[in-house]
Amino acid sequence: MALYDTLFSQLDVTSSQHLVTDSDFRNDSFREQLSETVKSLLALKVIPVFNENDAVSTRRAPYEDSSGIFWDNDSLAGLLAMEVKADLLVLLSDVEGLYSGPPSDPNSKPIHTYIKEKHQAEITFGDKSRLGRGGMTAKVDAAVCAASSGIPVVITSGYATDNIIKLLQGKPVGTLFHKDAHLWTSVNEVDAREMAVAARECSRRLQAMSSEDRRKLLLDVADALEANESLIMAENEADVAAAKADGYEKALISRLALKPGKIAALAKSIRVLADMEEPIGHIVKRTDFADGLILEKTSCPLCVLLIVFESRPDAFVQIASLAIRTGNGLLLKGGKEARRSNAILHKIITSAIPDNVGDKLIGLVASREDIPDLLKLDDVIDLVIPRGSNSLVSQINNSTKIPVLGHADRVCHVYVDKSANPDMAKKIVRDAKIDYPAACNTMETLLLHQDLSNNDLLKELLAELRREGVTLYGGPRASSLLNLPRAQSLHCEYSSHACTVEFVDDVGAAIDHIHQHGISHTDCIVTEDREVAEMFLHRVDSAAVFHNANTRFCDGARFGLGAEVGVSTSRVHARGPVGVEGLLTTRWILRGSGQVVDGDKGVTYSHKDLPLQTQI
Repeated sequence: MALYDTLFSQLDVTSSQHLVTDSDFRNDSFREQLSETVKSLLALKVIPVFNENDAVSTRRAPYEDSSGIFWDNDSLAGLLAMEVKADLLVLLSDVEGLYSGPPSDPNSKPIHTYIKEKHQAEITFGDKSRLGRGGMTAKVDAAVCAASSGIPVVITSGYATDNIIKLLQGKPVGTLFHKDAHLWTSVNEVDAREMAVAARECSRRLQAMSSEDRRKLLLDVADALEANESLIMAENEADVAAAKADGYEKALISRLALKPGKIAALAKSIRVLADMEEPIGHIVKRTDFADGLILEKTSCPLCVLLIVFESRPDAFVQIASLAIRTGNGLLLKGGKEARRSNAILHKIITSAIPDNVGDKLIGLVASREDIPDLLKLDDVIDLVIPRGSNSLVSQINNSTKIPVLGHADRVCHVYVDKSANPDMAKKIVRDAKIDYPAACNTMETLLLHQDLSNNDLLKELLAELRREGVTLYGGPRASSLLNLPRAQSLHCEYSSHACTVEFVDDVGAAIDHIHQHGISHTDCIVTEDREVAEMFLHRVDSAAVFHNANTRFCDGARFGLGAEVGVSTSRVHARGPVGVEGLLTTRWILRGSGQVVDGDKGVTYSHKDLPLQTQI
């Protein structure tokens, strides 16, 4: 109790101890007083802490005798929760909840919702707790009893930071017990691990196909999309209508909508992808290693990809086609706003996959509650690619040991130098902002050389943007000189008809500004000064850097990659638009005829490069 007093006092909260025994609960008047006492104490912000009064307990062997109304802290907690009609009972353990096997076994799966009819016979428990009576068996018994009386119960870890706060926020932490749990779970429900393992097995079968068969599979997917265009568009229109009714932002609705001709364009890009050089088994390097040993470095699939994306159903098609082309299994979780579009696209694409590969090659993750489970599967899933908001990417980065590829914010710059061709500058700036304002490669900040502050080009640039309905905000210098509303930040992602304008002293200052406020995505300079251009191109540390060209060119299809799963701003594995090559890794193949190392005795390492041969 001294410890409770000390901890709660740090939060300016008072605690009180209440000692009870079995016999107390046999007294009806005590039970009535108990509920009133707890309510009164909580109203006074006093935390009541209950313990068994061991000094006067009538049980002969309280640590062994299981008779009575309660026999450990867990059953006492369940009893108290029922007496006071609690909204929620949280039982803290040294593990994150229940598992299908020993928590230390990497193959054990967390159980998010306990279903008595299913799990009671499947789960066994080890020894009782080292820290007191009962252990997990006692917690489950108490949880089942309380839940059957209408009190929701969660068993979760007491060691994990903020677990109770996460529970109160509705996050899926630990194992939930509820009287209606048996009504929530479909008999055919597939859990996260099963879905990932199935995708891996299908991936291996896909890799075993010939290059021509994989090519034909892509062509079948393209044909299936075109054949079902009206059905896809109908489902997409329903998603768009629902998003508008729910008050979603215009930028999201713009990304959600499949415009006329989009399905044909997607089918065309898939056919381009199908006709590209075979990516699997490509020999990157071939070496005469030593004494008849031939060493080959070859391309191979990563195996299982998890893509979490928001809004854009066209991304579903691009990602799925890239996965097929590279022999990877795929798990896709789209935003709820595109639920109908993604469901029909998944059905159409998987229907084109032959039985000898299996339609589980591409798994559609139904609920966001499945994402935490998937992010724990670092032994099955090889790469996570989030496509969406900064908060989505940050959350995934902080929640998994699986490598994550992608970008968070999307703040791209166009810098107009003092030597810029006026007509070229106007054309590039306008297109970089207007062509598709919701895209990640659109211009969000227009940087201008200070010499343009009293220049006709400046007036024409701003007038052109305003004619297109762009709302202009100013940085510290531009807001004062041009009488513009002050931008909330120089690191601002609008994804709409809005733009930040700021002046810089010269190209060096522009580079410094981009490094300080950019995200290393795509940045552009407009200038006729070749020396200034080369300085910008070589010093700006972004995934894509352009001279006299719109930032919107940073795109997998436009780069000739066939499609893209996203644009990576990381510096590991892949950078910029991620297409076929970004979804492959390499492995080493050594061909010999019985050679052994034997301490390198008599072995001569030649390391002579040999001509490449493509293996299919």
